Amino acid sequence: MSTQSTLRYDFVAPQRIVFGWGRRREAGALAQSLGCRAFVVCGATALIDDGTIDPMRRAIEAGGVQTVLVETILHEPEVADVDRTAARLREMGAGPGDFVLAIGGGAAIDLGKAAAAMATNDQSPTVKDYLENVGRDLKLVRDPLPVMAMPTTAGTGAEATRNAVLSSYDPPFKKSLRSEKIMPRIALVDPELTVSVPPEVTAASGMDAITQLIESYLSRKAQPIPRALAIEGLREAIPSIVEAVENGRSRAAREKMAHAAMLSGMALANSGLGMAHGVAAALGVHARVPHGTACALLLPMALRVNRPVCEQELARLGRALSLGTPSATDEEAAEALVREIAALCDRVGTPRRLSQVGVTRDQIPAIVRDSRGSSMSGNPRELSDAELTALLEEIY
Repeated sequence: MSTQSTLRYDFVAPQRIVFGWGRRREAGALAQSLGCRAFVVCGATALIDDGTIDPMRRAIEAGGVQTVLVETILHEPEVADVDRTAARLREMGAGPGDFVLAIGGGAAIDLGKAAAAMATNDQSPTVKDYLENVGRDLKLVRDPLPVMAMPTTAGTGAEATRNAVLSSYDPPFKKSLRSEKIMPRIALVDPELTVSVPPEVTAASGMDAITQLIESYLSRKAQPIPRALAIEGLREAIPSIVEAVENGRSRAAREKMAHAAMLSGMALANSGLGMAHGVAAALGVHARVPHGTACALLLPMALRVNRPVCEQELARLGRALSLGTPSATDEEAAEALVREIAALCDRVGTPRRLSQVGVTRDQIPAIVRDSRGSSMSGNPRELSDAELTALLEEIY
C-alpha cells in the first residue's frame, strides 16, 4: 500500500539578498541590474541631512543610473501617500527601465513597494481598491516596477515580504496590498545603517522582529522552511537585542538584529502571523500606537493565551534556544520561553499596558472589531470577541 505525503508549500523570497556591514557601497553596481532610472523613496529627512542618501545617489549615478527623489515619509504609510507617490511616478512616465529604491524603515519600504505596483496598475486611481477586504478586491495585472529595498531599521523585514501594510484613519483600517509581484527584486541589507537608530526605536523594532519570528513559527499556516528561519532568527535576536538597545554601536548586535529582522520577513511572508499582529494593526489605526511598540506590548499576552493549544511548539522553540534545563518537560520548556520573552520586554523597556500607549478604554470595542484580518487568521487559538475583549481589559 502506498502513502502520499500531504506536505505541499510554496516559498517566496527576494530574487537576490545582499547582506553585510558596509555593503550599501555596492548600491551603484546593483542598481545597474535593475534599470537606468531609480525613483528614490526615503524614510526620513535625517537620512538626507546626515549624508546617508547623497553618497549612495552619487554612486548610483556614477554607474549611469539617474536618481530621482520622489517621496520622503515620516509616518506609517497611508492610502493617500501611495496614491500621491504613484501619481507622481506615472506623471514622470515610469515604465520599463525604471525601478524604485526604497530606503528607510518598514514605512518607506512598504510605501516604495506599493507605489511601484500602483505606478503600473491603473484600473483604479486609489490603492484602496487593491487592499484586502476594504475595496474592490482588484488584482495586480501588470508587473510592478522592480524594487531594491534597503532597510535602516531592524524590525519589519519589509525588504523580504510580499505585502505592503497601509493605513487609513477615515474610515479607519490597516490592511495589506498583497501579491508575490511586490516582493523586492533586491534586498540590500547593511546593518551599519542601523547604528544611528535611537534605543527606544531599536527596542520596538527589534521586538517586532522577535514577534514575527515567534508568530510565524506558531502560525496555523506555518511551513518547514520558515520555521527553520524563525529558529535561526531567534537564536540571533534574543541574545542580541539588549546589547543593541544599550550599545547601539555594537557591530555584532546590529548585524544579528538586522539578519534576524530579514529572516522574520521571509518567515511571515510564507507562514503568516498571529494574534499580536492582528491586534497591533487595530491599535495603530485607533490609537496611533507605533507598530513595533504594539507588537512588543502584545507578545507576552499572546504567548500566554496560545500556550494551551501549542505547548509542544513553544517547548521546541524553548529547547532550540537552550532555555531551561536539558531534561525539561514540554511544560517546563514552554514556560521558560514565555518567561524569557516577558523578561526581555522588561529589559528593553517596552510598554506592558495599553494605558501606557494612549489607548482609552472606550476604544477597546473598535480595536476588537478591527483585529480580525489576515494576521489573526493564522493564530493557533480561536478567540471570540468576548474573549479578546476580556484579554485587552486585563492588560489595560
